[in-house]
Amino acid sequence: MPQHILFEEDGSFKAGTVLSATDASLQVELASGKRSKVKTTHVLLRYEQPAPAALLAQAQAAAEDIDLDFLWECAPQDEFAFEDLARDYAGHAPSAVEAASILLRLHGAPVYFHRKGRGRYKPAPPEVLRAALAAVEKRRKQDELKQQYAAQLQAGEVPPAIAALGVQLIVAPDRNGIEYKAVEAAAAATQTTPLRLLLKTGAIASPYRWHLESFLARYFPRGTGFASGLPVPVAAQELPLAPVAAFSIDDSATTEIDDAFSLERGDGWVRVGIHIAAPALAIGRNDALELVARERMSTVYAPGLKYTMLPPAAIEAFSLDAGREVPVLSLYVDVEPGTCAVLRTETRAERVQIAANLRHDRLDDVVTPEAVERGTLDTPFGAELLFLHRLATTLLRGREAVRGKPEPVGRVDYSFVLDGDGEHAHVAIRPRRRGAPLDLIVAELMIYANSHWGGWLAQNKVAAIYRSQSYERGVGRVRMSTTPAAHEGMGVAHYAWSSSPLRRYVDLLNQQQLLALAAGRPAAYAANDADLFAAVSAFDTLYGAYAEFQERMERYWCLRWLKQEAVTRIGAAVIEGDLIRLDGLPFVMRLAGLPELPRGQQIELDALGMDEVDLVLEARLRQVLTTAAPAEIEDLEDAAEVAPPPAA
Repeated sequence: MPQHILFEEDGSFKAGTVLSATDASLQVELASGKRSKVKTTHVLLRYEQPAPAALLAQAQAAAEDIDLDFLWECAPQDEFAFEDLARDYAGHAPSAVEAASILLRLHGAPVYFHRKGRGRYKPAPPEVLRAALAAVEKRRKQDELKQQYAAQLQAGEVPPAIAALGVQLIVAPDRNGIEYKAVEAAAAATQTTPLRLLLKTGAIASPYRWHLESFLARYFPRGTGFASGLPVPVAAQELPLAPVAAFSIDDSATTEIDDAFSLERGDGWVRVGIHIAAPALAIGRNDALELVARERMSTVYAPGLKYTMLPPAAIEAFSLDAGREVPVLSLYVDVEPGTCAVLRTETRAERVQIAANLRHDRLDDVVTPEAVERGTLDTPFGAELLFLHRLATTLLRGREAVRGKPEPVGRVDYSFVLDGDGEHAHVAIRPRRRGAPLDLIVAELMIYANSHWGGWLAQNKVAAIYRSQSYERGVGRVRMSTTPAAHEGMGVAHYAWSSSPLRRYVDLLNQQQLLALAAGRPAAYAANDADLFAAVSAFDTLYGAYAEFQERMERYWCLRWLKQEAVTRIGAAVIEGDLIRLDGLPFVMRLAGLPELPRGQQIELDALGMDEVDLVLEARLRQVLTTAAPAEIEDLEDAAEVAPPPAA
């Protein structure tokens, strides 16, 4: 009668018929007909009946009937061989099936029996067994709960435990948690993504809530409010009061007013004052408020949303609101009245009286290029605005000469006005062409202040954070660093953000350095200060993330506007390749299958649908129209820099 063996191979049990044998190994034929060489040390059982295939089937069936608790109680307390336990369990010399069934039962119950070698086991100690069984029971219940959650999700229901987590299941999931595993299983079963499943079931209320809450979860995990007990800064009242009446120029929605202007006329000169709010007078390095600003790095802006860098009390103390005397860091620029050539400059900390807060949206129809050309402005500070516009134009021409090319004209900014709360608001999108007189005044004077102060800090070897750009290696990406260098894109020798200390941490830090230099005292940061380098890296990261969020929310509201206005047909302009920008909206997209067309080419699209999650518009080309005007073409130059990636 042929001899059969039961042996272990690669962690599993197999049976076969012995064809030949040596002291070290056996040649075995498996039930499948495959032949295998088996080491003698791997053989667990030698027997004659039943056939190999029948042995494993019968032993498995018998093993399932063996009560594990009873087997554990019967087993020796020390290490044992499975055949010895099989003999005790059967009460006689065990058959091959009886021995194999005990082996399979032991091997399949690692909670009860710990493997000590091939065919050898030791029962788990009672306390270890109790803990292990409790863990097994816990896992069983979790598996049941996971399956229950998954079934509810597939049925379109959202379990409360999953609803409570919401966006966290996507942004920062516990991948070992039953909630995430249930979402993953249900998404796979319904052939969708976890995000879209949570949106469909209401665990995430809407695409709007997803875009907002996912951003807040990543960058404001402790909420957008400020800790209680923060000090309320006191504006310095001991500073001298400047003999000027200053005015600011901002949008009506601006609450952090951090720059203002003034004019004084002398004999053969005009003194232009550029006054910047000075929170750094009361917020020093490592102060509580400075740490808050360093953590946030910037105010976050998006349509209908604003999360400020500083607490409201700090902003209120230093914002340049009309009717107040407020501390400022002033840059006085004496210019020759006829040519607007700069004669001399002076920087000092002082207080100024804010006479008015002028607003773009209320004055752009009054302070027009035509009115400026006529030389008459029917508005408060009209004469001052006319001179500032002439100075701004002179400064712009000087920068253009350094750049070697004119600044692009006709670029358009967009403001989003929301009437109502959240995603249900009515949205109006208003274009505003850059280069309007008021816009030019503010832009050029801020560039001048940031450039002058950057050069002043560099000249005096006071550490600061600079923005630079070089075209030596091609595109010329704008960099932030502690090393002063030219900003070729602007046409200035140095550029250090210093004009928005209520809204940007870099400006606040640079203002601390400027105030120290103006007062002739040591600066808060040295050139090799580790915190200075850390600020550059952290600011770059967070400022970029905030800008991406703003762009994402603007894309969302563009889509909502298209839906709100029931737009089915819309014009667009070609940027390059298949990249286009919709007319009247800051919405850049790729249009698959677009033929090769020149930049600025006007086209008309059929709007077919939109995805408010991925923020894409589905459209097709309807017709090619006329070519855009040169100003419109120039307006497209920046669009490629913020273009979405090619469609997958």
